[in-house]
Amino acid sequence: MRTSNLWKSIGPGLIWAAAAIGVSHLVQSTRAGATFGFGLVWAVLVANLLKYPFFEFGPRYAAATGESLIEGYRKLGKWAVILFTILTISTMFTIMAAVTIVTGSLSTQLFSASLSPLHYSFIIVAVCILILIPGRYPLLDRLVKVIVVILTISSIVAVLMALTGQKTVAAEFTAPPLWNVAGISFIVALIGWMPSAIDISVWHSLWTLERAKQTGHKPSVHEALVDFNIGYVGTALIALLFLTLGALVMYGTGESFSGSGPSFASQIINLYSQTLGEWSRPVIIIAAFTTMFSTTLTVLDAFPRVMRRLTTTLFPQLASKEGQSGDTLYWVWMLIVAVGGLLLLTLLRAGLTVMVDIATTLSFLTAPLLGYLNYRVVTGPSMPMEARPRPWLRTLSWLGILFGIIFGAVFLAWRFVLA
Repeated sequence: MRTSNLWKSIGPGLIWAAAAIGVSHLVQSTRAGATFGFGLVWAVLVANLLKYPFFEFGPRYAAATGESLIEGYRKLGKWAVILFTILTISTMFTIMAAVTIVTGSLSTQLFSASLSPLHYSFIIVAVCILILIPGRYPLLDRLVKVIVVILTISSIVAVLMALTGQKTVAAEFTAPPLWNVAGISFIVALIGWMPSAIDISVWHSLWTLERAKQTGHKPSVHEALVDFNIGYVGTALIALLFLTLGALVMYGTGESFSGSGPSFASQIINLYSQTLGEWSRPVIIIAAFTTMFSTTLTVLDAFPRVMRRLTTTLFPQLASKEGQSGDTLYWVWMLIVAVGGLLLLTLLRAGLTVMVDIATTLSFLTAPLLGYLNYRVVTGPSMPMEARPRPWLRTLSWLGILFGIIFGAVFLAWRFVLA
């Protein structure tokens, strides 16, 4: 493996990381630490371990075959494409709404509180569309690399400062129960997007193909997996950093995160500024905002990209016109995703944490199905024998699928039957 070729392969894994390091980290991981201390470290580690194969299968399949996972689903049968399309449509508007409202809430800290998070959400979506019109993948690739580095450095520094600081534990503080309906519901919401929804394994396979088109270098499976592992390990570490920050600064103080978008955003910023000093507030606001903005940008690029490919796969007559209609389909689906997400925000007007919990819970419940599809693709006849996952990875896949099914069934029973 030549260094120059490896460098040409680096990119999709960082874009994947930018899509993952957002709501699951900035919101859910920090809430986990603030509410339960270090009691949910196991959930973060288990989620990252058991979901690893399903995310890894995206770049593995794309590098080995030169196709996206969607083409892999089609080779399983049209039923697989239809199933993935249904699962995608059932979650894409809530995902778009969740990441946008978090970004909009942080905008009230960066810019002016005179506008509501909903108003900022409309502005942010419009700006993302304007960015994607001329740049598409190359601009996305360049922006994400800078943003991920800024967030990683600021998070490490904040945690190191928090470790040296002092925290006053409230005398009347009582640790909240974990194994009740509220606790189980939060674990499900945390794991649902930890490190992210399984959907983005498909996004990653498409970004891998786009990177190859951009550089003119078709990555080997090993090169694609090196890129992926850099992003994956990084997201896991940053999740633990956010959880640690919430535990060190807020757990036991009697404070809790607000469900209001602007208030929640203010609390997140205060977490950092209390540990680093007030001087750091502008830097942290920019880092947090750019993190969520990059997530919104990648989501707004990914769903139209996926839906365009699904449309041409389900309707082959459009595939022959891909050169002429490809961009048109991309922009049509972008409009649908953007309008649908904003409409959902407008109609529900739910609190930020409520919207996030809805989106993450849906992703958790659909994860076993998506994981099974990915497993079938990379172990099927269309996958070259030498590129198929090793036995330990296949075993881990089945453990992940079983965990999702069992834990999901327990949650549904506890939530709707035993509650």
